[in-house]
Amino acid sequence: MILYPAIDLKDGVCVRLRRGIMADATIYNDDPAAQALHFAALGFAWLHIVDLNGAFAGRPVNAAAVSSILGATALPVQLGGGIRDLATIEQWIDAGVARVVLGTAALRDPDLVRAAARAHPGKIAVGIDAKGGKVAVEGWAQVSEMTAVDLAKSFEDDGVAAIIHTDIDRDGVLEGVNVAATLAVAEAVSIPVIASGGVATVADIAALKACEDRGIAGAIIGRALYEGTLEPAGALKIAA
Repeated sequence: MILYPAIDLKDGVCVRLRRGIMADATIYNDDPAAQALHFAALGFAWLHIVDLNGAFAGRPVNAAAVSSILGATALPVQLGGGIRDLATIEQWIDAGVARVVLGTAALRDPDLVRAAARAHPGKIAVGIDAKGGKVAVEGWAQVSEMTAVDLAKSFEDDGVAAIIHTDIDRDGVLEGVNVAATLAVAEAVSIPVIASGGVATVADIAALKACEDRGIAGAIIGRALYEGTLEPAGALKIAA
């Protein structure tokens, strides 16, 4: 199981939000590249980056910060936020991003996801952000009637590399990962599922690891790393 430390970018700096509310942001580092290097030094094998401003704007906003991370570390980067067309997808892949995450586009423009997955095998992930089981888009500002499970199933045969399932109600509040909701998605599809939202301690990693053979392939860790409630070496040992 792969653990992905999160670098969420707002106005060029590393932050964490609570339940996706932009006004409720805590700044942790004003140097995204330094933060990436710190996570690499801790032994993580991937990075998960989100352009928060971009998610609301519908276009990349923190490109300079992302580029600084790509230039600072050789770790593969998974990037989402404001990526809504094929040209932007290809721009980031050409820049060195290992995996592009499509969230709003997955609901609004599923054909884009399918075309991108065909054109770039192994490099396209679908981000499914759920509130009460329903998919939220546009930086989580709008909640649709589509369920997370149904959206995941709609991409079953399209070559998507991974699905990132985020429980918005747990995100950034250190209340524990929603294993049941993540597992519901994982068991509905053959696509590897990455859990996001609420990871607080190594116990959460252990709970997800216990479901690895049922389709949970990874976990994104944010505030727990920045505030020290999760010990990195212990979490990595469990995941491995």
